[in-house]
Amino acid sequence: MTIDLNNFDIGQVITKDLISLSLKSMNKKDVINELTDLLVKHGDVENKQKFVDDVLAREKEGMTGLGEGVAIPHGKSIAVKNTTIAIGISKNDIQWESLDDKPVNVIILFAVKDTDANTLHIKLLQKVAILLANEDFIKNLHTVQTKDELIDLFINTSKE
Repeated sequence: MTIDLNNFDIGQVITKDLISLSLKSMNKKDVINELTDLLVKHGDVENKQKFVDDVLAREKEGMTGLGEGVAIPHGKSIAVKNTTIAIGISKNDIQWESLDDKPVNVIILFAVKDTDANTLHIKLLQKVAILLANEDFIKNLHTVQTKDELIDLFINTSKE
């Protein structure tokens, strides 16, 4: 997949195959494993354990819970074939180190190809950060019912 960085659209990296609206995991490590399974199945991650280890190592460097029930764990790894994101939503509260000291139930896992670390990774983080600063986006993120609704929310809000 070739991504045009000059006209980057978040819709280029979000697919239904990389979304789970009903995470079964009850803790951070299991959530990261569950979302990584989606990335492996989709062909974006070649070595699950290496990628999970890289994400967990990054988690130790600083909190990725942004508040408002959202976390953005990420791993830059040689195990990643395609830089992308996997999104999981849980009906349960997941304990996560976050800025507001509250649990999360929306997890956006960034899988970053080692060679994309300074290009696509930054664009992707920038797009998601802008979205997460939008109160309406956050509110709607917690109420989406379908994968199509979630994808539309990301795409339409990023065009505003």
